[in-house]
Amino acid sequence: MGKWFIGMNVRLHLEDGTSFAAQAVTDIVSAGGEIVFNTSMTGYQEICTDPSYTGQMVVMTYPHIGNVGVNEEDVESNRPWVSALITRSYHGTPSNWRSTEALHTYLAKNKIPLLTGVDTRRLVRHLRDKGAMRAVILHDTASSAEIQKAFSTVPNMNGQDLATQVSCKEPYEWAEPLYENRTQPKAPATHHIVVIDFGAKYNILRHLVSRGCKVTVVPSTTTAAQIADLKPDGIMLSNGPGDPAAVTHAPALIQQLMGKYPMFGICLGHQLLALSLGATTYKLKFGHRGANQPVKNLVTGKVTITSQNHGFAVDPKTLPKDCIETEINLNDNTNQGFRHTTLPIIAVQYHPEASPGPHDANYWFDEFMRLVHAQTH
Repeated sequence: MGKWFIGMNVRLHLEDGTSFAAQAVTDIVSAGGEIVFNTSMTGYQEICTDPSYTGQMVVMTYPHIGNVGVNEEDVESNRPWVSALITRSYHGTPSNWRSTEALHTYLAKNKIPLLTGVDTRRLVRHLRDKGAMRAVILHDTASSAEIQKAFSTVPNMNGQDLATQVSCKEPYEWAEPLYENRTQPKAPATHHIVVIDFGAKYNILRHLVSRGCKVTVVPSTTTAAQIADLKPDGIMLSNGPGDPAAVTHAPALIQQLMGKYPMFGICLGHQLLALSLGATTYKLKFGHRGANQPVKNLVTGKVTITSQNHGFAVDPKTLPKDCIETEINLNDNTNQGFRHTTLPIIAVQYHPEASPGPHDANYWFDEFMRLVHAQTH
């Protein structure tokens, strides 16, 4: 396993009957999941290790992937979560001073297919027109019966509570700051933030530590009483995969915490906060995934370029009257954030922690810390 050989012919089958020729880079040649695309030019390691991609096969729109390899520092969780990574042109000999391993060996060790030779331009145009859908990868001689059987094992993303599956099993403390802060002396923590883990990326935790926080990460099934025992100064609701409406235990927990602590929701956390306030969510046609999504702040008028990864969105018309919409995506005007007018609650749909992506929006962590400081002083 892990040998680099381009040439094993496979086919990528979409549930609408469309198929694409491909070559498997490793000997892992079968997979299934929802097929989506990411428009980032870099950051494939962070994408692969983002738990929000659980159950999804990711198509990279940038054609040349693999040349910087992978390393031990740029991971966003303890393992890759994608069902498969699909590329136009894979380069298996990395050339980067930070690289410790080739991408194909890293994915092969985790039994994740890596495809090359795919007409990703045609594939992405098809997904843009038809929408994200289920897909399977099989050897190129697979029969109709084999294809049908493979699809029978791939569930629809609607109704899937994947967040509970990827959440940590036991609480843990996180102490690592952002990469650029690792050589600086560590100051005593000024605030204690409890992060409810629905599939948290490490860079969210790093941002909190770099802002002087003690960070405790807890499973998504933790009770309000258990969180209260930790004596937090604020609550972070993390990103995560799947259908927010399927995480049925989360709204009751969040409602018990509202008003007691400042709260900040990111991506799935944003959606779960909205659901807890009585709003609704819906599935987007093909979602927003990439590091180049323009977002307009409706309060300041400022436009930022953001990193995004979500297939569901909040319907802003269903937000309660004591919430205001703060941001919209300029590509399709979908909701990208809200805040509560009387409670210390803020939420954004995108990823202010980036990794990969621009750092334009990391000011939201400072805004959260202002809410925390105001509550504790």
